[in-house]
Amino acid sequence: MYGSLKIHFKSTLGELIMNTATWSGKGHAGTLENNLGDSLLEIEWLVGEVSHIKDSASLDDMETRILEATNRLAANILALKTQESLDKAATQEEAKKVVDSISKKLKNQGARKVKVTTSLGMVIVVVTTYFSPATKKDLRCKKRKGIYPALFLLGIHDRLTPRLASEISSLAVIAASFKEAQQILKDRGIKLDVKTIGTVAQRYAGRAKLAQQSEGYCFSDTVSGCRVVVSIDGGRTRIREKKRGPKTPKNRSRFNGVWREPKLLIIYTVDEQGKVNKTYAPFMDATMKGPDAIFAMVRFYLEKIKVTEADKILFVADGARWIWNRVGALFASLGLSSEKCYELLDFYHAAEHLNKVAELQKKLNPAQRKRWFNKHRKMLLEGKINEVVTTIKGIYRKSRNKKLRTERDYFIRNMKRMRYSAIAKEGLPIGSGSVESAVRRVINLRLKGASVYWLKETAEAMLYLRAQYKSGRWNMLKKHIFSLKAADVI
Repeated sequence: MYGSLKIHFKSTLGELIMNTATWSGKGHAGTLENNLGDSLLEIEWLVGEVSHIKDSASLDDMETRILEATNRLAANILALKTQESLDKAATQEEAKKVVDSISKKLKNQGARKVKVTTSLGMVIVVVTTYFSPATKKDLRCKKRKGIYPALFLLGIHDRLTPRLASEISSLAVIAASFKEAQQILKDRGIKLDVKTIGTVAQRYAGRAKLAQQSEGYCFSDTVSGCRVVVSIDGGRTRIREKKRGPKTPKNRSRFNGVWREPKLLIIYTVDEQGKVNKTYAPFMDATMKGPDAIFAMVRFYLEKIKVTEADKILFVADGARWIWNRVGALFASLGLSSEKCYELLDFYHAAEHLNKVAELQKKLNPAQRKRWFNKHRKMLLEGKINEVVTTIKGIYRKSRNKKLRTERDYFIRNMKRMRYSAIAKEGLPIGSGSVESAVRRVINLRLKGASVYWLKETAEAMLYLRAQYKSGRWNMLKKHIFSLKAADVI
């Protein structure tokens, strides 16, 4: 069996080598063909080599040599196929259309060699036409650099293959830091500095958001006939804000590290018992741009998944006023009927405030406070919100404590959102644990930490990418990015 397999493999390899020898490529394409032929010969030599693997060290050495050889072969094949695509008349015609669509006039600088890094860690060299700004004024402006339109057509940005750009961006949000992502890439033979990793991730997020604005952006899964839960919450991260005054001795700008609240949304479905439907990947997104921006995102996602076809829609969150002041307008803008829409204050936040009321009753000893809290917590679950509020009002009338007044107003303001018994009977959850978990996974574990400061633009990109990754929708993100047209990106 082994002998016949080896003979067949060597025969097939020999045919490939003979084919490369008969190719008549000219110029750079000919060079790529020669490189491919050399790689095939290297593979043939490795297969025919008489080697003796006697221990783990020699096995590791053999595995390393084979991987390096096959990676070189794969890179040479990719280089040849990429060059063939760049040389096609159809590609050059499309590249010309891209150049013509740009408002600024560009000058054809002729064919140039370009190094492109692949996901295998290998660098390939292709030749394509370079266009630069036509005027000296444009040339002096750093933001107006030249372009390789044919590479853009193939999705090659920052001289990285689309696959590698996706992997770098995912590592940037998975790893604990850009430095850690750099080390992982280095172990794979891909050497990039920390700044480049951050830039690639930020630009990748920018292209993803461009794809969202395109007409073809859609989701294959909808929520027709489902129970949908929508929730919003805020996290914490520190943003670098430039500080006035002289620069540091190292000529660096001074900055203030100010705390800001990223807003995060999650949309998911539940089963008839109100438990999360694990077969339906949730939608998550986040932004640094404030309440109106996050609600615009919620509306965008709900429209895309056709929320009007859902069986029931529950909006559950904590007691933040900026959330509840906008929920009614959101439902109205989507044309949702009030019969299937529900607003709910997270039960565990309500219980927390109920516990504060118990602690403010100084005349009660600790055991009495605990009994009072347990009794009224049970009443909340049973739907007796009117009795609970009446009790809290009576306590306030006796003490006139300002903190107690705050808690009283909290319960009065949210009475209509505390129908826990009725919501549970509808097969919907009474807590917002999913969004709090999402805040921890998306924001706190990556963007919040000791001595961690972000530029606002970078934080925005990282929030978006990490939300897509943590929701299990990275492949969908890649699909939309790869469908972008070059003219839309440039």
